Amino acid sequence: MNMKNLFAIISLVLILASIVAIFYYAPIEQTMGIVQKIFYFHVASAWTGFLAFGVVFVCSILFLWKKKEVFDSLAFCSAEIGVLFTSLVLLTGPMWAKPIWNTYWTWDPRLTTTLILWLIYVGYLLLRNMIASPEKAARISAVYGIIGFVDVPIVYLSIRLWRTMHPGYVMIMGGESSGLDPRMFQVLMLSLAAFTFLFLTLLLIRVDIEKLTKSIDQIRKNF
Repeated sequence: MNMKNLFAIISLVLILASIVAIFYYAPIEQTMGIVQKIFYFHVASAWTGFLAFGVVFVCSILFLWKKKEVFDSLAFCSAEIGVLFTSLVLLTGPMWAKPIWNTYWTWDPRLTTTLILWLIYVGYLLLRNMIASPEKAARISAVYGIIGFVDVPIVYLSIRLWRTMHPGYVMIMGGESSGLDPRMFQVLMLSLAAFTFLFLTLLLIRVDIEKLTKSIDQIRKNF
């Protein structure tokens, strides 16, 4: 069994386990009620987006340093997945906000910086498609991917840097002072693990697709 299949199986098991845990093990939050359960998907999606853009950042540096195509492919594929999960953040957030804040959207610092992050990496993907030369696209995109990552810590620290309606940090180690019921913390950790393995699975699949695409393009050039 190769790593891609192994990760796919682990992802499936963890996702099913987390769904069951979210709806049958984690208690219903007393103030927000059932809508609070969006939290597990929302936070896990945000974590995965950060992880994906972190891969873009690291692989972009490695590409500029080592000049190896594999790092460019990893950065590009990870950026696509990061945009996907950040889109989920921007979709699940309003689903929670409407019943709690009575509005789908507000220009809160956390929401605004997250939207900017999404736009940055959508721009990254558009930039690659706009440049005809693959080599030039890879170099420019690598620089863009490194600079764009600056917004990730800004998003994370936004609730400390500015006054915000967004909930603060609810967990550090899951103890009594974390703001989470121990069962909620356990389910959150399970969700984070599930989404992390889902990201790794999608990344391996997408890299394989990218390799096939480049091989087909090369064959077309030869003809």
